[in-house]
Amino acid sequence: MARLEDEFLHLMIRNTVPLEADSFYGSIRRVSLSFRDENVDNFDISPEEEYNRRTSPKTGVRRSIVDGRKIDLVHPESVLDLKDIADRMFWAGYAKELCQVYSSVRHDILNECISVLGFERMSIEEVQRTEWKALDEKMKKWILAIQVLVRVLLPEEKSLCEKICAASKVLQEECFTRAAKGCILQILSFGDAISISLRSAEKLFRTLDMYEALVRIIPDLRTLFSADANDRVCIEAEAILKRLGNSIRGTFTEFINAVQRDSSRKLLQGGDVHPLTRYVMNYVKLLVDYNVSLDLLLGVEELPEQDMVGDDQLEREMGPLAQRLLLLLSFLESNVEQKSKNYEDGGLQCIFLMNNILYIIHKVKDSELLGVLGDHWVRKRRGQVKQYATNYLRASWTKILSNLKDDGLGGSSVANFQSASKVAIKEKFKNFNLGFEEIYRNQTTWKVSDPQLREELRISILEKVIPAYRAFFGRFSSQLDGNRNAAKYVKYTPEELENYVSELFEGLPGLSNHPWRKLSFHHTLSLKI
Repeated sequence: MARLEDEFLHLMIRNTVPLEADSFYGSIRRVSLSFRDENVDNFDISPEEEYNRRTSPKTGVRRSIVDGRKIDLVHPESVLDLKDIADRMFWAGYAKELCQVYSSVRHDILNECISVLGFERMSIEEVQRTEWKALDEKMKKWILAIQVLVRVLLPEEKSLCEKICAASKVLQEECFTRAAKGCILQILSFGDAISISLRSAEKLFRTLDMYEALVRIIPDLRTLFSADANDRVCIEAEAILKRLGNSIRGTFTEFINAVQRDSSRKLLQGGDVHPLTRYVMNYVKLLVDYNVSLDLLLGVEELPEQDMVGDDQLEREMGPLAQRLLLLLSFLESNVEQKSKNYEDGGLQCIFLMNNILYIIHKVKDSELLGVLGDHWVRKRRGQVKQYATNYLRASWTKILSNLKDDGLGGSSVANFQSASKVAIKEKFKNFNLGFEEIYRNQTTWKVSDPQLREELRISILEKVIPAYRAFFGRFSSQLDGNRNAAKYVKYTPEELENYVSELFEGLPGLSNHPWRKLSFHHTLSLKI
């Protein structure tokens, strides 16, 4: 019988089909994959591009095994010979020895297959020490490996076992369980290590991918293993699933709190969109892609009453994820408002607020967030942007426009006009020029990224400033004709001011060497002196 055992061992090893990744990519590509090809650790730089790459059809589509392609684990022509030897050993009373040799060979082969897929076992300590970029790659490989193992390799392994160990149903289950259980428990241990590792916002999406992968394969595990083995394997898988869920829930809560507490005082040149706003909105757009899982996980704990930020009845009708997104965005908006106060110029504060709130609006409208938050939420923020625009005009232009009030200039007394009024007119033109030049120097460096908002602001300025200046210019500029240095005071026509207003909010660098400065601020009108 020892000879049969050796023959079975050698025949099994000799006829095992070497499995390279390329040999079963046809099935791997159709395994349900939720992970994305890019890292999730850089929201600060080019978030729009980052989001588009993550959700493109090539990287974000969830797929399933549909090709029905079979993988030969051993050469088909050897199966009958292996079955013949297995039958003889079983009927001779050597089922235990048969199971031992079969399971040891197949267990080693399955472990090799996992290695071929690029997954390597890691201890909890190794997980804790590994830098995020490397760990992210390992998490992706785990997601691939566990799904290929459970949905491709183990079904084929069970089918092979049923063919070779056809003499007994009990023998089939025992051989398969001993060959496969250790392998699946080993790969599950990595998920356990991730679930108890240090939490960070960058890990959340990959952990969600692991969670969803595990959700999908647990029903397959129940089907693959018999009752006794099912208890051990599925109980362990479900326990790890629960711990991953706890980690996800805790990480999400910590992220919300981190946004609320963020106290960075970094000022963006020209009031551009703050990195925190870009980070959070890119993050939130990705969160919505996991709305089913997050609603399930977050629904375990009801949101406290004090954290309700919207219409009470409307918010109570929202799902758990939507409620927390409202809370998160309210923290972001409050934080942005607080950061705006770091700018000394009141007008620039308004530009900063408009840029950030409008960025948030666009991100909501261009994604599934709109369906979560609703049109009412968007309309309310658009109203805020309009109010900030009004506040900007008041902060930046009220003072300069006060110089265009006639204040009784050009009264009935010719003598008074020639003395006091001309001095006052000169002073008003002078003060207006100084104010406008300062605004031009500053606000050409301010940045309004959205073209429509930029144009609307310019139009609002023109509607507010140009008519007042045109009226003042038409009434009083000619009264300085014949005066020495008249061009020193009447420096700009209304049309020239319109041109200069059209250059505001471009986010240009400083204007010390800008040709427009030299041209405009030293321009003289062709006046009769």
